[in-house]
Amino acid sequence: MGEANRKGPLAGVRIVELAGIGPGPMAAMLLADMGAVVIRIERETPVDLGVSKPLRYNLTLRNRTSIALDLKQPASVERVLQLVAGADALIEGFRPGVTERLGLGPDVCLARNPRLVYGRITGWGQEGPLAQVAGHDINYISLTGTLDAIGRQGQPPSVPLALLGDMSGGALYLAMGVLAAILEARGSGQGQVVDAAIVDGTASMAMTFFGMAAAGKWQPERGTNILDSGAPFYDVYACADGKWISIGPIEARFHAELLERMGIPADAIGPQMDTASWPHTREVLAAAFRTRTCAAWCDLLEGTDVCFAPVLSFAEAPSHPHLKARGTFVEVDGVVQPAPAPRFSRTPSAMPTPPQAPQSPDADGVDAALAAWGLSPEAIAGWRGA
Repeated sequence: MGEANRKGPLAGVRIVELAGIGPGPMAAMLLADMGAVVIRIERETPVDLGVSKPLRYNLTLRNRTSIALDLKQPASVERVLQLVAGADALIEGFRPGVTERLGLGPDVCLARNPRLVYGRITGWGQEGPLAQVAGHDINYISLTGTLDAIGRQGQPPSVPLALLGDMSGGALYLAMGVLAAILEARGSGQGQVVDAAIVDGTASMAMTFFGMAAAGKWQPERGTNILDSGAPFYDVYACADGKWISIGPIEARFHAELLERMGIPADAIGPQMDTASWPHTREVLAAAFRTRTCAAWCDLLEGTDVCFAPVLSFAEAPSHPHLKARGTFVEVDGVVQPAPAPRFSRTPSAMPTPPQAPQSPDADGVDAALAAWGLSPEAIAGWRGA
């Protein structure tokens, strides 16, 4: 999408993305959703994990131009450096040292553009004993203590979606770090390297729980605490039709309202925070929830202060009345997907554009993107036919 057509609070910000998988594309998508102009430099044969085929379903690639280049060729490296010269930031997700070997490391890029923010996302970080070792989300959250805390009592750790490590501890921290460094560079005139490691971000996200553990308020055995399925009032329950609902009335007044609306006398269970009575309370609640369908519980409890919600699938969530009213999901190119977030009152983000297949450097669409980036006609001509 051309720079002049971008909307959102980051309109005018230019970012070069060296194609990768997982948290790098997610961070680039978040920035593009908020209006940044992102040009994604893709390999001539993109990495195919078989996750999102056809291309229009690979949603983290939305909202940007994608150009296919062979970065083993000096001419292609020079093309990227031309973009770097006019960029606010670059994002890359290779193992440490790879971009240096390609001729696109921080020293080279900052020499071309001293104000550049060079954002690097890895699992283990740019340095340390594991820096050069392969890994994935499950490994990174394992090392930080967070995976050990997820699961039910007496059961193995539960493997979560790659939301905790890749997308939260990785992509969100990379995007936040890049934006912070861009702000600083606008005052100082100097760029810098942002080392975003998924292990660092995931550990940071667990800040509250590290504090609770240090204070002796978090039991090391999983599934025995208030927020990890140990408490009967913060859990999921099966309904008569096999569907599930969630409750979370931690506050005493919300818990009392839940019991009242369900018709359960307070003296039928033990005190809310008495852990010894939790097994009995769980049995009482489980038996009660099995007496009605999910829809019936929604009619009774949804919209009240009992901290309730049905457990919806990916297919069901976009149709929920609350999410429909907010426009939490949008349809782009026939694909229902989350809308840009967060929301801005004065500079709202635009409707996303669908993922784009990598184009050759001499494609007409690339000409338009390069012109919007600010490259001269002579420089653009140099991209053609090389």
